[in-house]
Amino acid sequence: MVLLTVLDMLLFVVGAVGMIYQGACVLMSLFSKPVRFPEAPMDRRYAVLISARNEENVIGNLIGCIHDQTYPSDLIDIWLVADNCTDHTAQVVRDLGCHVVERHNDKLIGKGYALTYLLDHMIDEGIADDYDAYFVFDADNRLDRHYFEEMNKAFQSGFRILTSYRNSVNLNDNWVSSGSALWFIRESRFLNNSRMLFGSSCHVGGTGFMFSKEIMKRNKGWKFHLLTEDLEFTMDSVLHGDRVGYCGTAILYDEQPVTFAQSWRQRLRWSKGFLQVFRYYGPALIRRAVRERDFSAVDFTLLLCPFTVLGVARILLGLLFAAFGFVTWSSQLSSLTGWANGIVLSIVAMMGLAALTIVAERKQIGATNKELFAYVLAFPIYILSYVPISFQAIFSKAQWKPIAHKG
Repeated sequence: MVLLTVLDMLLFVVGAVGMIYQGACVLMSLFSKPVRFPEAPMDRRYAVLISARNEENVIGNLIGCIHDQTYPSDLIDIWLVADNCTDHTAQVVRDLGCHVVERHNDKLIGKGYALTYLLDHMIDEGIADDYDAYFVFDADNRLDRHYFEEMNKAFQSGFRILTSYRNSVNLNDNWVSSGSALWFIRESRFLNNSRMLFGSSCHVGGTGFMFSKEIMKRNKGWKFHLLTEDLEFTMDSVLHGDRVGYCGTAILYDEQPVTFAQSWRQRLRWSKGFLQVFRYYGPALIRRAVRERDFSAVDFTLLLCPFTVLGVARILLGLLFAAFGFVTWSSQLSSLTGWANGIVLSIVAMMGLAALTIVAERKQIGATNKELFAYVLAFPIYILSYVPISFQAIFSKAQWKPIAHKG
């Protein structure tokens, strides 16, 4: 009985605190001016790191965007690791005047291993120290012309790690791509933007981020190889006392999955990655939150909390206790009904948040009003599918698999 009560209280507190925090972030973002960085000289040298696997159809778009920046092109070097490619990605990039390192390893698979290989090559060749900082992009990305100029302002204001505004090139393809795109736009506007206003650390996304040479040296290149290497990098940085910054004026456009099967596979990997990161970093984050009273550690402890695992454990224990007569079946049915009501309430709240995201970021979203209305109605389906995905992630052996991009 005591154990069930403790689990009920933990689930309630974590859920309630999470909802209250989300609400506070929305209010802060809506009624406060976003952080703006002062003008800075465009004199820093940057390396762009790209991991690509069979991306010959889209990589030229990203390289073209980088060459077309308002930041001096002679201060930006592009380094691509052609990771287990079987197409002409490497040659396409060489023909565009960029540096290419080819990697062939079918045992250690994933973006984290590819970035490690690339940075190790640059360190061994004595080239890594030539740069003040390093940007990480995915091959399907596109950039606003002022992206590097804006990130340079934030970097020269003192941040050693930065992430940017993540938009989408194909939000209006269908309800799947719109669900994913709205998720990232919401995170940029209502989470990372608010974290900057709160003075806490932001969450580095899987693409569109940068880190300084000092961070690279501390990590001896790139040491993050879990399924969500970006989240792992964020947690490691927070535990080192770094404040990850956010530059909302640096806009990146990402290509989202357009089929539900692709989206499911991608989010399954993310959900499994969250569990991995909590396993390795959760206890240290909780200790830092308590000992250092670090709000960023509290924030990311809530983010990583394995709510689905706790929920499954609570249901199984409730069924077991009811079977042995320690509690009544009616009490457990009542608990399940309460959780179901909570899920429905959360879905409605997320639909409202999707609508609010569209209203607040209307200028950044390229879709008609009719399409946007349809995507708001479909957003709960996208969010609700996280429930079985999170459940599957507990038992699955999700692996990194490439997603085909159309460019």
